[in-house]
Amino acid sequence: MVHQILHEQAALFASKHPEIKPGYTVRVHEQIQDDEGGKARIQIFEGLVIGVHNGHVPTDRTITVRRIASGVGVEKNFPLSSAVIKKIEVKKVAAVRRAKLNFLRGRLGKSARLSERFTTAEEFSIAAAPEPAKEAPVSAEATAGRPAETEVKAEKKE
Repeated sequence: MVHQILHEQAALFASKHPEIKPGYTVRVHEQIQDDEGGKARIQIFEGLVIGVHNGHVPTDRTITVRRIASGVGVEKNFPLSSAVIKKIEVKKVAAVRRAKLNFLRGRLGKSARLSERFTTAEEFSIAAAPEPAKEAPVSAEATAGRPAETEVKAEKKE
């Protein structure tokens, strides 16, 4: 009973990201704070997903992303329910037969490459599904007094 309530509550707080599996090359848009609490900016970390941890509830999901920076392997664990992660883009899909790609840690250069899995356009669009845009519907009453955008642009050109 308690587990069921926990799962229901966690489902409400789970963030919506595309389906991510090991072998995907992803770009994680992460919000970072500048030194001394200055402006916040978005930093992109692009790399290969070497592991996915699902946890007991949907808010426990994490991914491990690895990339080579200046000849040194860098890994980051990203909790998918974090507010710091703004967007995740899937760039490539590799053909893998393992759930964890930890064997790549000991490899360098060409031996660390994975063969790309050729996917259909439909399959890739599901993997790289964009987040739905939240737009407020515009009522007919609000636009009744305004000219259309194309009319305004035509007037500016004249």
